[in-house]
Amino acid sequence: MPTIELNTTIHAPVKRCFDLSRSIDLHLISTKHTGEQAIAGRTSGLIELGETVTWRAKHFFIWQNLTTKITEFNSPHFFADEMVSGAFKSFRHEHYFFEVDGGTVMRDVFVFESPYGALGKLFNIITLKAYMTSLLTQRNLVIKQVAESEKWKEINKTQ
Repeated sequence: MPTIELNTTIHAPVKRCFDLSRSIDLHLISTKHTGEQAIAGRTSGLIELGETVTWRAKHFFIWQNLTTKITEFNSPHFFADEMVSGAFKSFRHEHYFFEVDGGTVMRDVFVFESPYGALGKLFNIITLKAYMTSLLTQRNLVIKQVAESEKWKEINKTQ
């Protein structure tokens, strides 16, 4: 299965980075370009263990729904979300947070599998892995920008 691993250094406390990473409101800001909306389950605030969220967004010119569930949770160092239903055959996104020199290293491990057998594997190689890497990198950049500024206080007002 394809795996994407990203490390993002953020000059902010671990707890702030952890909470921003599980913020539905910040997720919507970071994926604005896809028209993403939270349409069911937890639709705002901080998602918690056992909760689900259903996202609706346009990817590859097609509106899609994707439901994920928080399956593991150890604040403020780790949480994992997994696909319940959606376009992937499966995925698991692990979020790790390490305190380093007064800041945080945020590590993402995203493991996914596409449907459609050999065609899905070809699509992974040609397009999907690069697309998902770009999407996650953009999301992490927004988390970093918000965490390192005073903007995190505005996000937390909605929590």
